[in-house]
Amino acid sequence: MVEPIRIPDAKVALSTASVYPESTATAFEMAARLGYDGVEVMVWTDPVSQDIEALRRLSDYHRIPVLAVHAPCLLITQRVWSTDPWVKLQRARAAAEKLDASTVVVHPPFRWQRNYAREFVEGIWRMADETDVRFAVENMYPWRYRDREMLAYAPDWDVTKDDYRHFTIDLSHTATSRVDALKMVDRMGDRLGHVHLADGKGSAKDEHLVPGRGTQPCAELLERLATSGFDGHVVIEVNTRRAMSSAEREADLAEALAFTRLHLASAVKVPRS
Repeated sequence: MVEPIRIPDAKVALSTASVYPESTATAFEMAARLGYDGVEVMVWTDPVSQDIEALRRLSDYHRIPVLAVHAPCLLITQRVWSTDPWVKLQRARAAAEKLDASTVVVHPPFRWQRNYAREFVEGIWRMADETDVRFAVENMYPWRYRDREMLAYAPDWDVTKDDYRHFTIDLSHTATSRVDALKMVDRMGDRLGHVHLADGKGSAKDEHLVPGRGTQPCAELLERLATSGFDGHVVIEVNTRRAMSSAEREADLAEALAFTRLHLASAVKVPRS
């Protein structure tokens, strides 16, 4: 009997953050040249990342779609697109809608954003009800210094403790928080809508290593996604700041893409002869 080949639905995208300190424009160029299915735009201090028309032109020129928009919720982006976190999310949603991206990635609030944190879960549901764009809330981690731990996010860095329609799993963050990534994926269940694929070794620093260079179950997660009907995106979000040249950075991103495609495909059944 011949069994059908099942092709995984997940597309593999490159986060524009993965080329830092090179530009957003460079990310589009590299993604197209290496054969990624699209990009996730990290909205941050690069003016191009904040300019929807510039992003559209890059997408059209390189024939590489924007699959997701990462809202500007990092410490370094506190003033990008407003100081009001809800305005940031509204602008991220508008950007995603105009660029035909399916997902907005958002972090839980910092604890000092008290009003925002108090309204966050309900507010994310309200915004999700107003659009077809997925708001995928990303797992974070406690901040550590020596033997001290600071809970920097609210309601919680472990987003599975709260009720969201969609989640983003980030495997560098599971390494930093020292939790079992696959158990967290189990808790997310069919609400897992987006993946940030990277690796880590459990350091207090958020490492974002190339998949396969740390201790996280990157291969196992990809194989599970391939057989579970996952219809979101897998985004390579790695740190290449130590690359000595653009060619070395590109080699890391090519390796990450090859790893991802290999393990998405390895769980697919092939026809029996």
